Amino acid sequence: MPDFIESSQHQSSTNRRRRIIIFLTALAVGVFVCGRIGLSYWVDLLWFRSLGFGEVFWKSVGLQIADFTIFAGVTFLILYGAFSAIRRSHEDDLPTAHAIVIAGQPINLAIQPTLRFISLCLSLVIACVTGLGLMADWPILALFWYAPHAAPGGVADPIFGKPLNFFLFTLPAWQLVNSWLLTLAVAICAVAVLFLIITSGARSLAKRQITYGPSPWRGLSITVAFLLLVLGMNLYVGRFQLLLEHHTIFDGITYTDAHVTIYGLLIVCAALALGAVVSAYNAVRRSRGRWILGAIFPAAVCYVILGIVGWYVGNFIVKPNELVREEPFIAHNIEMTRQAYGLDRFAQQEFPAETTVEAADPANNQPTLQNIRLWDWHALQDTLRQVQEIRTYYDFPDIDIDRYKIDGTTRQVMLAARELNVEKLPVSSRNWINEKLIYTHGYGVTMNPVNGFTAEGLPTLLLSNMPVQSTVQGLSVSRPEIYFGELTDTDVYVKTRQQEFDYPQGQNNNLTSYQGTGGIVLGGFLQRVILAIDRGDLGKLPFSDDVNSQSRLLMRRNIRERVAAVAPFLTFDQDPYMVVGDDGRLSWIMDAFTVSSNYPYSTHYNLGDSAVNYMRNSVKAVVDAYTGAATLYVFDPEDPILATYRRIFPTLFKDGAAMPADLRRHIRYPEDLFKVQSVVYGLYHMTNPQVFFNREDLWTVATETGTDSNGQQTVQMMQPNFVLMKLPGGGGEEFVEILPFTPANRNNLIGWIAGRCDGADYGTAVVYNFPKTKLIDGPQQIEARIDQNAQLSGQLTLWNQQGSHVLRGSLLVIPTGRALLYAEPIYLQAQQSPMPELRLVVLALQDKLAYGTTFEAALRSLFGGDVSSLNASETLQATPASQEAAQPATDVNELISEASKDFADYQRLTAAGKLGEAGLKLDALKGILARLNAHGK
Repeated sequence: MPDFIESSQHQSSTNRRRRIIIFLTALAVGVFVCGRIGLSYWVDLLWFRSLGFGEVFWKSVGLQIADFTIFAGVTFLILYGAFSAIRRSHEDDLPTAHAIVIAGQPINLAIQPTLRFISLCLSLVIACVTGLGLMADWPILALFWYAPHAAPGGVADPIFGKPLNFFLFTLPAWQLVNSWLLTLAVAICAVAVLFLIITSGARSLAKRQITYGPSPWRGLSITVAFLLLVLGMNLYVGRFQLLLEHHTIFDGITYTDAHVTIYGLLIVCAALALGAVVSAYNAVRRSRGRWILGAIFPAAVCYVILGIVGWYVGNFIVKPNELVREEPFIAHNIEMTRQAYGLDRFAQQEFPAETTVEAADPANNQPTLQNIRLWDWHALQDTLRQVQEIRTYYDFPDIDIDRYKIDGTTRQVMLAARELNVEKLPVSSRNWINEKLIYTHGYGVTMNPVNGFTAEGLPTLLLSNMPVQSTVQGLSVSRPEIYFGELTDTDVYVKTRQQEFDYPQGQNNNLTSYQGTGGIVLGGFLQRVILAIDRGDLGKLPFSDDVNSQSRLLMRRNIRERVAAVAPFLTFDQDPYMVVGDDGRLSWIMDAFTVSSNYPYSTHYNLGDSAVNYMRNSVKAVVDAYTGAATLYVFDPEDPILATYRRIFPTLFKDGAAMPADLRRHIRYPEDLFKVQSVVYGLYHMTNPQVFFNREDLWTVATETGTDSNGQQTVQMMQPNFVLMKLPGGGGEEFVEILPFTPANRNNLIGWIAGRCDGADYGTAVVYNFPKTKLIDGPQQIEARIDQNAQLSGQLTLWNQQGSHVLRGSLLVIPTGRALLYAEPIYLQAQQSPMPELRLVVLALQDKLAYGTTFEAALRSLFGGDVSSLNASETLQATPASQEAAQPATDVNELISEASKDFADYQRLTAAGKLGEAGLKLDALKGILARLNAHGK
């Protein structure tokens, strides 16, 4: 304890006890906090070891400790040194002691030792807080330390000639260090000003006037010199940040920046350096306040002049000839943005978009027509929740689209993982044993073709039920348990004495025990207590008789949280998807990205909550749904960011070639990357600076008519769709991700993009440019044609009444042959039943609209010349005129009575949610009305 506190003799023992209590309390708090942190790190080590990533843990912890030590140590030295210099500069103006009264007892404080103690404590606290704060930025400093200074033959910025690695690795580290130093400089300057004000007040009270001697300004001079030096460093680094600035027309350095700002900032930096020298000289000589103002004045004047000159050049030289002046800088922005987002991997083709049926060439595009997706994923999800959840605590959180070999033919299918949601367990079953030991996993998947329907309007399931049943030879699930998924947000304990619920089986439940090697072995009582403390389970885990030394803790079971903990420096796609391997095991695949906001001359776009200007899909993470084993495969070894992370963590990543073939067949173009690239391409497909400047050919992602949560139609931006098709000019069918474009503020189509997923073409994209000399209908115009069709419009209006509403699926725009084919499924859903039923399929070409109750009927109407019909019976067969003429006449009143009965039955069945039966009644009603119409003639 400090030795500068003196008290009266009769209070000494009391004060000593108080100091001991305070010391012990502080010690206990410190031990508790440090112990809690240590336990957390120990559990993390066990978890990383369970995944085989122990080296990754130690390397990341070592980097964090190094960051903390360096920044905390330097921060302490700077602060304590600055505080000591400030204190010594005011020694003559500070009293030697000061009396204060605590609890009625006078205590004399020695000022100098007190200030020394406060400086020491404050410096330590701030240093620790700073070190802890900068520990979170360890990836920035690790990249700077491990990255090569320049990639041979790599990209260089067109202004400074700096290599790409400088902007991706060096500049972020400089920015971090400068921000840290600037914060320290402002803080110690504030302390110096505070000391100056306090000592000036003391002089005023003592001498009745303020008289400044040379000493008081010395501390402020030192801190101002440090501040000016740091400001100069910030401005110097700020020159490079001009390449990242956003402007109205383009991003990066402008004409004014290139000819004025860059050189002007160098002059300001020189003025700040000169000011720092003057301020430091003022500290070692007879310190004067006016010398401090004189040190700041040159830099301030230079900065003001720079602003005036920049304003003049921008308004009187650039703006009157803006396109001419900015053209080379716009060209830089276009080139670097296209490189940053991988748009240089996009191939372009002209597509004629002809309008005739013959141009669609259906005979040579059967793979495309046979795999047109009719199941909208929202509708399928609602249906599966009714027919395949089996129990209320199961859920299908998402629907994935993929391609599989079915009976020797590649088919596009939809998969859904049946996960267990403990939040849906009955209230009476919500206890520790059920949630932690028994209800531990989901079970199985469903799989159906994208256009397969039963006679009842349900999906044709290839994989279904519990236990999993397959209708396809060679397609099976050998390990259906899902311990790791999208809804597995809680910890569970497996290999316990309590058997786990596997799946329901009649009146009983099928039970199982975990056979995998995933998770942390609980071990002895001490380790069990440590794990319980860390996981917040201290009241149950150590004392449970069901748990033994061989039991395992499965933690971080949510696959997003799991991979993010393994590689926190990667950004992961928001849509993981399930894959059924050849061996029947279930695995999750997640796309991972390396991103940066420091790519020179590239425009920033939003990715989630962050703004980035560089993005690469460099990694694909695979998580076993049973064991939780995570593997990260490299798919872009040329990415400089990932290459550096591989140098930091050599055991974390595997080459993409090492991915098992049955998983590699299911990789796909990442949705998040495709969305960002599509938005960027809408502007940066214009490579001519003049066209870019005038925004003459700006594209936007097309919109379509959808349905909101209230069942009302709404216009929304189209989302990417996966389709299995034969690309125009391609050799065969392939799995692609598609999205159409329209001109800005227009509804007609102008282009179509496909991200390729198969074989050697993976990771590339092809753009089909449509003719600009003719109008090509976009999704909104096709939707308008559907609404304007008298028969369709009347039917949709009728369906939207009587307790039901129409759901319109995603409208697909697919090039076939030399034409564009539009396809949209339409569902009917009762308000009291969440299960939609496919009622219509609408197909269209530029000049023809066809529909039918099935895809085959709509296809025959479009290409075969059949008449479009809303009646399923008319679709299946037509009654010959001779037979109808031969039928005996029916009494009109009898027909009217039957029609009235059928209509009443239709209303009753629709209100009850029995849409299949209601549809049959509606078809019968239409037949009677047709007979009445014929009878009238």
